[in-house]
Amino acid sequence: MKYLLRISLLSFVLMLGAACSGDRPSTVGTDAQVEARVNKLLSKMTLSEKIGQMNQISAGGAVTDYAEAVRSGQVGSILNEVDPVKLNALQRMAVEESRLGIPLLVGRDVIHGFHTVFPIPLGLAATFDPALVEEGARVAAVEATALGVRWTFSPMLDIARDPRWGRIAEGNGEDPYLDARMAEAMVYGYQGRQADSTSMAACVKHFVGYGAAEGGRDYNSTYLTERQLRNVYLPPFEAAVKAGAMTLMTSFNDNDGVPSTGNSFVVKDVLRGEWGFDGFVVTDWNSMGEMINHGFGVDRKDVAEKAVNAGVDMDMMTYGFLSHLEELVRSGAVKEKTIDNAVRNILRVKVLLGLFENPYVDVAAGKAVQYAPEHLEAARKTAEESAILLKNNGVLPLKEGVRILVTGPMADAPYDQLGTWSFDGEKSHTITPLKALEARFPGKVDYVPGLRYSREKRNGFADVAAAARRADVVLAFLGEEAILSGEAHSLADLNLQGSQSELLAALKATGKPVVATVIAGRPLTIERDLPNVEALLYSFHPGTMGGPALANILFGDVNPSGKTPITFLRTVGQAPMYYSHNMTGRPYNGETLIDNIPLEAAQTSLGNTSYYLDYGASPLFPFGYGLSYTSFSYSEVGLDKSSYKADDTLKVTFTLTNTGSCDGTEVAQIYIRDMVGSITRPVKELKAFERVSLKSGESRTLTVEIPVEELAFVGLDGVKKVEPGDFQVWVAGDSASGVPVLFNVF
Repeated sequence: MKYLLRISLLSFVLMLGAACSGDRPSTVGTDAQVEARVNKLLSKMTLSEKIGQMNQISAGGAVTDYAEAVRSGQVGSILNEVDPVKLNALQRMAVEESRLGIPLLVGRDVIHGFHTVFPIPLGLAATFDPALVEEGARVAAVEATALGVRWTFSPMLDIARDPRWGRIAEGNGEDPYLDARMAEAMVYGYQGRQADSTSMAACVKHFVGYGAAEGGRDYNSTYLTERQLRNVYLPPFEAAVKAGAMTLMTSFNDNDGVPSTGNSFVVKDVLRGEWGFDGFVVTDWNSMGEMINHGFGVDRKDVAEKAVNAGVDMDMMTYGFLSHLEELVRSGAVKEKTIDNAVRNILRVKVLLGLFENPYVDVAAGKAVQYAPEHLEAARKTAEESAILLKNNGVLPLKEGVRILVTGPMADAPYDQLGTWSFDGEKSHTITPLKALEARFPGKVDYVPGLRYSREKRNGFADVAAAARRADVVLAFLGEEAILSGEAHSLADLNLQGSQSELLAALKATGKPVVATVIAGRPLTIERDLPNVEALLYSFHPGTMGGPALANILFGDVNPSGKTPITFLRTVGQAPMYYSHNMTGRPYNGETLIDNIPLEAAQTSLGNTSYYLDYGASPLFPFGYGLSYTSFSYSEVGLDKSSYKADDTLKVTFTLTNTGSCDGTEVAQIYIRDMVGSITRPVKELKAFERVSLKSGESRTLTVEIPVEELAFVGLDGVKKVEPGDFQVWVAGDSASGVPVLFNVF
């Protein structure tokens, strides 16, 4: 599939920034002219100046606080400064007042938008629309670079299968294939298809395995085998590197006892040796220093040696390189060639970004770009596509003219609607559901919040119930504040916080139809709340334009098309649960649950299969699930042949029909199972998807091509290859549906 920029936005972007690097793609490369330029500059540098390029600092406060370090070449990059006046002043010191005039690289956590905030990455993944995600990353790059930010610490590609982990909000969910497609889209969007002054270097993170933190507790250890890394956790990173990602960040966790910032196997052997990556590697914030806490080094000198020899190029906020690398080079513990390679990688990125030609920004023009109409339109469309309809008893879409009660803590929460990691989003620009509905239906909307914020506890909701009885329909906006998800915000209880479930029960008791919209940073355990609503829409924190987007869906201007990028659990005790698990020797087959166990039952009476006595083996909603206001059917699923060679291409053909009464968009998903392998294989793996828009009653026959080499995996012998044998393929609207078709690879 090709992920092309929308023509209107591309034209807008091209008008904003003059090209600074000709037609060279905005990817890391070994262009001879670039290398010659980098090597010439490197040859002029002292060891101290080289090490200075490897030092990144957080630049808060007055420019004078770190002016001397910049002038003396002891800073290669800064982060956390977005004032363009200050950034121009700092660049002037670096370019015009330092000995060699090397510009600074300015970094920022631009995770899902800069000023115009898009849905959190988990919401972006729910769109299953890489082209739209690329467009959003391009908007973020245009806004951020206009004010001097040329490097973003995004995308996060950590496969996450435990919703207790707070940073699940920042990634693309549980599936390697979906993660890889979103990785490519974001890299292309941030960096641009061609390098110009709006190109912002992507930094893929966190390398690697961070999302598998034990118990879902952030910063915790992981215990992933090399085969797990290669088959599940590394592929999205490889896809991002192949897409041209300029930088990469190591993770906080240790895997099997080795912290990632000191792991030469993943950084030097895999990233550099196998993938040929020649961008630069940066630590996460003080992750080098935290190797001391891990017990992997005795002091900053020790961990600086381990990190640089493992292949790390830049230190974020440990100051270990700046303090100790000269001494380590003199002692022979670190070779100067290692330093040269690191600095070469850093300078290469600066050259490719055009920083030497264009270190400054036009402050007035940069401010004028923020919140451009095209940006807000893209944010609204993305929020619409990211929303997932999980339940609908026919009440949606709502009809015009109904009397509405709006309630719930997320109905008018402009700050929290932006979600985690929206440092530069401004709540004054957020349009909440309440504001969107009031603007759309003046005088027809009553608002009784019920709860002021998601964690509030309250006894009784008489005021809300009284207002509900006067309304035709109740719109309850629930969920979690932005602070409850993201880094360091893991949870052991995933139910709705505070008294939100009690609010829903009180509304249900009025007899009026209740439509719930959950706005959250992770998949919450909402099974207990479903009986109290006629319909439920799920929106991972939708950003600046979330209010209009949700209003458009609720009233049928937009037909929901979002799909779950992560399995929704019935209870937190099921975690971790994900669709592409391996088949056990005793798979669940519908055995007796706890309420049906007879007294004094024999220990073998329940069949001894793999499930929970109290909750079975199924989630609340599977991966890839999402309803529509219309319905779709799949038929005539077939292949162009029954047997394939390893270098062939599967041609999967199917007919998709809109069998409902309104137009809609379906995400057709293709799953494959390798029936027998040298190691146990997953029961299903996503291998392709297509967004298909159909008119009511329309049918379309589609063919999706999948190279057989996409079925390769690292088997018992440690070699990645396609193993011959029998396979199954499904085409369906989610990971739990469809009828398999058999084929063979020989």
